Amino acid sequence: MGKTYDIVALGELLVDFTPAGISENGMLLFERNPGGAPVNMLTAAAKSGAKTAFIGKVGKDMHGLFLKDMTEGAGIDTSSLVLSEDAFTTLAFVELSNSGERNFSFARKPGADTRLAYKEIKEELLADTKVFHIGSLSLTDDPSRTTTFQAVRTAKALGAVISYDPNYRAPLWENRETAMERMRSMVQYVDIMKLSDEETGLLTPYTEPKEAAEYLLQKGVLLAAVTMGKNGVLVASGKGCEIVPAFQSKVVDTTGAGDSFWGAFVNRMLQMEEAPNEISMKQWRECALYGNAVASLCIERRGGMPSIPDAEEVEKRFRGMCVEAS
Repeated sequence: MGKTYDIVALGELLVDFTPAGISENGMLLFERNPGGAPVNMLTAAAKSGAKTAFIGKVGKDMHGLFLKDMTEGAGIDTSSLVLSEDAFTTLAFVELSNSGERNFSFARKPGADTRLAYKEIKEELLADTKVFHIGSLSLTDDPSRTTTFQAVRTAKALGAVISYDPNYRAPLWENRETAMERMRSMVQYVDIMKLSDEETGLLTPYTEPKEAAEYLLQKGVLLAAVTMGKNGVLVASGKGCEIVPAFQSKVVDTTGAGDSFWGAFVNRMLQMEEAPNEISMKQWRECALYGNAVASLCIERRGGMPSIPDAEEVEKRFRGMCVEAS
């Protein structure tokens, strides 16, 4: 019997307040955008045709209700999104450099996303998905940390492919050493994984993308993708290792770029209808090219979820990339 969902993700759903100009009084203005790496990932997958669902917790407040509406509007099932009476929705304030790079400040002490308990999860959802995706922000605090590990173990036992994107945010961790220990502890359960070239030293003993990817494969990961910004993405599996070039675009805001890449990548993988250990490097390259097409469009706009392009726009750029690569 087939599974209802292509991808189910668990983790943070929050508001990104991104810079939106200067007021008449000379004060910085912020725009409220829906965000959170797992939901950004699901949005990209949903816009590429995947059936998706999200597991998480927000406050029963103006921001939480806004996020619920926006997530549903992106085509993501929110039947397992919990509205908390006791904790406020997590807020992230984003500072952008002239090159579009970001610096974060969080209001999360505690945020509702860290309060998710396993008893609030519908186990049938874990049994009814092809891919179960998580990040690392749910590992910062209990009960969400214990809940995440229990959900991953359950989903894996029920046959889901486990997807992992560490998405390191230093201000949310007690210290770097704790972050490294907890983020690495998830790797043993992972089948496919994305990390950035800035995170290789956190997840492995190596900083070089190729060495880091090979280390992850030795630990049991079937596919490791290391994103390297304008230098593309290194893709490694038991079938080989290669760098897939990025598409050149004008950077406005990099928020959601890695998440959108991974959502599109994973959905393309599912369309192969093969187990990860059976997919060829040629097929992995196609997944990476498609993900790069999505990310290249995403960074040309501001915001996380709102910047993620529709399928028709992606296909146009993807076809152009394939022609250039041939």
